[in-house]
Amino acid sequence: MLPLVVAVLMLVSTTCGENPAVQVVLNNKGLQYGKQVGVEWIKEKLKLVTLPEISGDIIGIYYKLSGISITQFDFPEPSVEFYQDIAGFKTSASGLSFALTGEWTTRLGIIHDGGSFDMTIYILDVTSAVEMGKDADGHLSVTSQHCDARVGDVDIQFHGGASWIFQPFVEPFKGKIMGEIESSLCPNVEKSIASLESHLQAMNVSFEVGQDLTFDLPLTGAPVVDASSMNLGLKGEFYDIKSHMEPPFVSKPFTMPQQPACMLSAGLSEFTLNSASYQLYSAGLLQVLITDSMIPPSFPLHLNTSSMGPFIPQLPKLFPDLLMTLLVYAGEMPMFSFQPGVVKLDFQGAVKASAIQPNGTQTPLFKLNADLQSSGKVWIDGDRLKGSMTMDNFTLTLASSEVGTFQTGTLEQLTKTGLMLSFAKLNAKLGKGFVLPRMKQAELVNTVLAVEEGFIAIFSDAQVSLTDRGFN
Repeated sequence: MLPLVVAVLMLVSTTCGENPAVQVVLNNKGLQYGKQVGVEWIKEKLKLVTLPEISGDIIGIYYKLSGISITQFDFPEPSVEFYQDIAGFKTSASGLSFALTGEWTTRLGIIHDGGSFDMTIYILDVTSAVEMGKDADGHLSVTSQHCDARVGDVDIQFHGGASWIFQPFVEPFKGKIMGEIESSLCPNVEKSIASLESHLQAMNVSFEVGQDLTFDLPLTGAPVVDASSMNLGLKGEFYDIKSHMEPPFVSKPFTMPQQPACMLSAGLSEFTLNSASYQLYSAGLLQVLITDSMIPPSFPLHLNTSSMGPFIPQLPKLFPDLLMTLLVYAGEMPMFSFQPGVVKLDFQGAVKASAIQPNGTQTPLFKLNADLQSSGKVWIDGDRLKGSMTMDNFTLTLASSEVGTFQTGTLEQLTKTGLMLSFAKLNAKLGKGFVLPRMKQAELVNTVLAVEEGFIAIFSDAQVSLTDRGFN
């Protein structure tokens, strides 16, 4: 039972001594939902299961019970709880009863006999405790720490053959069968846990994001378990695929708000976005070359030295009627910050202008510093992540010039106009939103997003639909 519950919970969740940039919290509501899903899955599987044969000998007679199938069962709801003592889960199932049917065969020397049987197992109790941990590579690990199984009683009725001879020996035979069942239950539970452990070890903890970045999500420490929740701390850091270089800043600790009314909570630190920003900036990927063909025809300013004359009078005199290019790049690493209700972005960029000579060579003209501060809001609407961005401030100043000094006030106003158009297009896309990722067997529902100081928090319930291929 418990391995299935853990697997269900993992569907809706995969270096040491560092603060996690991503936290995933499973609350008791989610644990109980996972239990309910697990119970329904087990009930469906029990209708189809064929049990292993039971064989041995009693009073010198060899016996074998085979083809055993379940015809009826009573499966009271088990209890599942967080277990602080071992940082894991404890599951107890009491009062289970099963009606079985199958074939029996016996052998005494050269005498063989056989027939059918009906068996009822009464008051089966199973208790299991599993410890959650972390391996050296940051995978979540599960280890069986305790298992106990007890069978209250067994009733057996033999049919066919010389069953009338064996029926009087049912009482001593019952003890043998009860012992066989009890001794096999915990090894099977532990086998299921070991199978789950092998699946967890095979899960990726690093994912490629495009051609340039990887996103690392190993556990930073063992899961933290208390009476009402389990917290997984994950690294949540972007790396350049080629250099795998660490940024000159570290993730700051943050505490997830308590939300027992939801099944799951997740927190994303501003460190995660800033690690991506650092890697892209360090690799020289935060730049774009703008040509005149990229500017809308209706825009009043075009990349031509003569068109720029009203703003830089000396430019068309020195380089008449030449097309220009603008290399826009990050002068410093863009920084994200999360404040209550708001995401802030500070972008300090630079613009290098060049003239394209008739022979195709480019002549440097001037360099401008561009400082942009913007803020945005993000929220979840149904199954979509939506947002909006606002330009808070923008300044444009002359850093250097090969064509002499000129004023940048008018250029700044025109650039602001262009940025406002860009923000409008961006907000149109953000307003439509992006569909939240989902898995084949699980999806988030009733999801709420909140921007806190230093991190974004997401609170959600989940719906899980397990199939035979969903978990084996």
